[in-house]
Amino acid sequence: MPLTDEQVGRLARLARLSMSDDSVNAARRQLDNIFVLITQMQAIDTSGIEPMSHPQESAARLREDVVTEADQRAAFQAIAPQAEGGLYLVPKVIE
Repeated sequence: MPLTDEQVGRLARLARLSMSDDSVNAARRQLDNIFVLITQMQAIDTSGIEPMSHPQESAARLREDVVTEADQRAAFQAIAPQAEGGLYLVPKVIE
């Protein structure tokens, strides 16, 4: 379904774009090319193709789950306003 210059101009106005007549004509041609490509893609039979989660079949490289920092809990709790039994004590805010 090819577009007309008037339709593209209306779309430009709705999108609050200021386009000259040459720009409208160029945009119409580009949009028409996109619609042709979409029509070609819809014509392809994909009934036997399984959907993919990613266009490239690649596995994520994961690092080992190891501790890389020293335990500083005692130092952090020493400067906390209130701490007890390894937990930070905070005032009750919901009654």
